[in-house]
Amino acid sequence: MEFTIGGQLEVRITPADVGKRVSVRRTAEGGSQGPKFTDTVGVLTSWDSDVLSITTKSGDCVRIAESTLVAGKVVPAAPARRRGPAASFDELAPVCARAWQPLESEPLGDWQLRAAQGFTRRANSVLPLGDPGVPLDEALGRVRQWYGERDLPAYIQTATGAEGTQEQLCAALEQRGWRREVTAEVRIAALAPIGDLDADVSQVRLSRDLDETWLSRYQRFDTPGPHVLKVLRGGPSVWFASVPGDTEGAPPAAIGRCVVDGRWTGFMAVEVAPEYRRRGIATAVMAALARKALDEGASAAWLQVETDNEGARALYERMGFAVHHLYHHFRSA
Repeated sequence: MEFTIGGQLEVRITPADVGKRVSVRRTAEGGSQGPKFTDTVGVLTSWDSDVLSITTKSGDCVRIAESTLVAGKVVPAAPARRRGPAASFDELAPVCARAWQPLESEPLGDWQLRAAQGFTRRANSVLPLGDPGVPLDEALGRVRQWYGERDLPAYIQTATGAEGTQEQLCAALEQRGWRREVTAEVRIAALAPIGDLDADVSQVRLSRDLDETWLSRYQRFDTPGPHVLKVLRGGPSVWFASVPGDTEGAPPAAIGRCVVDGRWTGFMAVEVAPEYRRRGIATAVMAALARKALDEGASAAWLQVETDNEGARALYERMGFAVHHLYHHFRSA
């Protein structure tokens, strides 16, 4: 990271740069070798009382005393990904949202309040793609009231790590006591290579609808009520995949779901029973769904994976999925 002009470190940022992506270097506790330095890159979300707050790509808010700064500069937005399709956050965020459609929604300015009786945070959180049309504190009060009327916790889904994401909103929520509960990656890839994966797709059954057998493998709900079925069936063009188990009448060895939406295909609910793992079944499910999506004219793929799911992240990395941005669910205190 280069901060120098003529060999001299310089702080070339000011409070006027709040909202911009910056790179700073500060002193840390030194030892016998003298002072040490720490670098931070992210969006400068505030500069108050001689303290800077920088929200990083991961969504973490780093507070830095102005007195410890030794260098700083404004930096351009993160470079375009070296692989996978070109995609802006403004294009991708609505596509991801349409794959997890709520049972009811209500606009608040450019924000969308969504509810589905509690099944999946993605369908039971605010999607804040723009201005709520009222001051933030008033908007948050309306959010709490709306979800309270439905006996649901108030969540807001935010994003970080790409041009146009919501680092400033993350920082504002954190300052107001909202707690970040979940962080996940949104990864993207070209679709054709996924369809070309070396896998036995003959074992995968595809259907336009799900049944009780498919649900018996899905692990994301307590009771499969009608609201769960409506959310899972919702989306522009939905396909379900399953791989039968070795025993007749047993839950499937694996399942999956994809939603085709224009040039995009989203993969989700890919689950493999523990006793069937490491046989390439997840790859077969992904490949079979990708081929169906290619038949419908899609060319790009996306998926969401929680940051602590190391096994799934490694699998998707091998398939060519690169991180586009991260999303977070903040819960009202």
